[in-house]
Amino acid sequence: MLEAVVYNREQSRLELLDQTLLPVETRTVFCKTEQETAKAIVDMQVRGAPAIGVAAAYGIVLGLNNPQNHGKPFKTAFAEICDLLAGTRPTAVNLFWAIDRMKKILAGCSDFAAAAAIALKEADAIKAEDIEMCRSIGRFGASLLKNGETWLTHCNAGALATAGYGTALGVFRAAQEQGKQFKVFVDETRPLLQGARLTAWEMVQEKIDATLICDNMAGGLIRDGKVQGVVVGADRITAHGFVANKIGTYPLAVLAKYNGVPFYVAAPDSTFDMTIKYDEEIKIEERNHDEVRYIGGQQIAPKEIKVYNPAFDVTPPELITAIITNKGIIRPIYRDTIPQFIGAGATPQEAEA
Repeated sequence: MLEAVVYNREQSRLELLDQTLLPVETRTVFCKTEQETAKAIVDMQVRGAPAIGVAAAYGIVLGLNNPQNHGKPFKTAFAEICDLLAGTRPTAVNLFWAIDRMKKILAGCSDFAAAAAIALKEADAIKAEDIEMCRSIGRFGASLLKNGETWLTHCNAGALATAGYGTALGVFRAAQEQGKQFKVFVDETRPLLQGARLTAWEMVQEKIDATLICDNMAGGLIRDGKVQGVVVGADRITAHGFVANKIGTYPLAVLAKYNGVPFYVAAPDSTFDMTIKYDEEIKIEERNHDEVRYIGGQQIAPKEIKVYNPAFDVTPPELITAIITNKGIIRPIYRDTIPQFIGAGATPQEAEA
């Protein structure tokens, strides 16, 4: 199984598959400190909300083992490590979920070595749980994909974006494992081309029948009846079902709704932010303008042109057919269904009532 985030115990370092270079080059980024981990997250060498959360958990381990922090009081150093990592990607809720989980497990610690050992065990647990959650998402999602259908996906919500297996792409992996015959359209996903570079690469590796398209081709395909379902991942889901995901997700949901095509979101429990309800409460990251002016280091627009480059948009619940989680399928998406399902741990049958 492809793993983009690996902690090497022998070398006491975090090893990340550099996603900025795929598919042309496969290179590993080695992180020995929390600063190097934070930089890898900001630079999107590791990306995808679940993968960011796992990387941040291991980044805390590196920070606790970093001798430069040992001259400070434990609580001061630990807070600085957590704040550094929390400041990397503001929209990805899994990042804050993982950091909060580490804070809770280390609340009573005052010794760096003991805390690092506890933190490593917890980071390993976060990673293992994410893989299992993705497998569960895949199984539930595959039940929605009928034999012979063609679905469309946006950005990359695969093994590269998680601890392994994937959320949206986990649906396709599970369907393939079940022997289903299906096809996938892959949006290229401007401006950083995560669909073209990463999802297409994963589809080739898994030998899944996939076709790459430009983002502006999706509407025509959906209108012409060539797409029977759309599935995407998520970076944050509010208690009332507003979904923040890669920019371009919202127009896909509008197209799907208008044309009567099911629109699914695949995400684990850790992506739900039960502390907020509405779209305006989600902080949307705006990234470097040169990500739009350049592609692969090649300038494609005047340097003087102004650029707007939000990394995410928000899709309202009325456009979402269902949310596929590791606990089951939530539908319909009403303000009460998510709190009941996530908060109380409802069964899939209850969620689909």
